[in-house]
Amino acid sequence: MTTITVKGYEFNAFNVKDSFSRRAIQFRNNILESLKKLGLTEDDIDVPLETLAIKRAPASALWFIEGYRLYFSYSKAEKFVENLYVVSKVIEQEVKSLLDGKKTFEEFVTDFTEDKDIEDQRKKARELLGVSHDSKDLELINKKYKELAKAHHPDMEGGDLEKFKAINKAHKTLKRELE
Repeated sequence: MTTITVKGYEFNAFNVKDSFSRRAIQFRNNILESLKKLGLTEDDIDVPLETLAIKRAPASALWFIEGYRLYFSYSKAEKFVENLYVVSKVIEQEVKSLLDGKKTFEEFVTDFTEDKDIEDQRKKARELLGVSHDSKDLELINKKYKELAKAHHPDMEGGDLEKFKAINKAHKTLKRELE
């Protein structure tokens, strides 16, 4: 069976063949159960479901804990339900690491803190780096980043510090999404 690695966790890829909506609900419930171990209620957690779990769409989870807005999304799989599976596995592992004392609460919060407008930031980052709006190819993104960073580096003739900073921020935004 194929394994995948997301946020440093390795687990079996899950290729859903049938009962897509039912499985999406199961994965949503797994996310809820994992986060409830931290004392959260369903009112603190939002896991949107797609009407057609078979379609290609990103999956995400948003939750609030001790005043923090935490978010995780995944979109590399072929189907929404498979993306939701990955979200559920990552959250399950992260919660386990926190409860087992392998990770501090501050590290947990840092790993999942994202701005409310993260999707807009990712769209603008792709535009700035000159890749397509739906590109998930980290090699291509890294290549474009290196070209632009070299061209706009402040130590280079015609370099632009503000443009260089924007390019770095765009790269970090996309790298965090795709690693």
